[in-house]
Amino acid sequence: MSVVLTEVTDFIATVTLNRPERRNALSGELISALRATMAALEASDEVRVIVLTGADPAFCAGLDLTELGQSDGPLRSAARGPLLPALAKPLIGAVNGVAVTGGLELALACDFLVASDRARFADTHARVGIQPGWGLTVALPEAIGFRRAREMSATGNFIAAHTALTWGLVNHVVPHEDLLHFARRLAADAASTDQDAMRAIYSTYDEGYLGTRRDGLQHERDVNARWHARGIDPGQVAQRRAAVIERGRAQA
Repeated sequence: MSVVLTEVTDFIATVTLNRPERRNALSGELISALRATMAALEASDEVRVIVLTGADPAFCAGLDLTELGQSDGPLRSAARGPLLPALAKPLIGAVNGVAVTGGLELALACDFLVASDRARFADTHARVGIQPGWGLTVALPEAIGFRRAREMSATGNFIAAHTALTWGLVNHVVPHEDLLHFARRLAADAASTDQDAMRAIYSTYDEGYLGTRRDGLQHERDVNARWHARGIDPGQVAQRRAAVIERGRAQA
């Protein structure tokens, strides 16, 4: 079974992270497959909008800890560079469950988000003892403001879907069973616009931000590289992650 599932209907591609037994944790294989899938959809004339979701019960639980500490493992090389290729087409995140750490970064890579009422979000980089490298320190404060972003990163606390809506992290919260239908309805609206005009508007958004974002993203990559060059103890990370999971359950 593929770790990434793709369905295209009426110019809308639905991409599903498909490692439910690992809560869709980002392995080297999954990252590589996701990048290749997104690049192919970006190049396809049959696709105008992309919806990204996860196989229940999670959206994405972050990096796969079984691979994280392997110095020569597939995750080491796959984790370098941007998480997703540059996309001119709208990418809608349909967050069906937890989006944690690397999973939160994946959600933030989407243009906008629709959340199931079961969704929860957390930045546990500091609790696990790793550094973000896919834009979180730029994209999270853009979405919710510096003070709330710093609270999330400092505490590692989970926030519920409706709090995420209040804070501006997500655009909509819907009943779990309605999530994909609602997200695809928004995708259909976006697919019905003048595509050249819409992509030009998106490009203008990007140019307006990137003057300052570029420096922020490069700084984050530099810090990430220095931090991880020191080496990671996979046993310690796994122990900390287990504590994060228990803490998340207690906060549910």
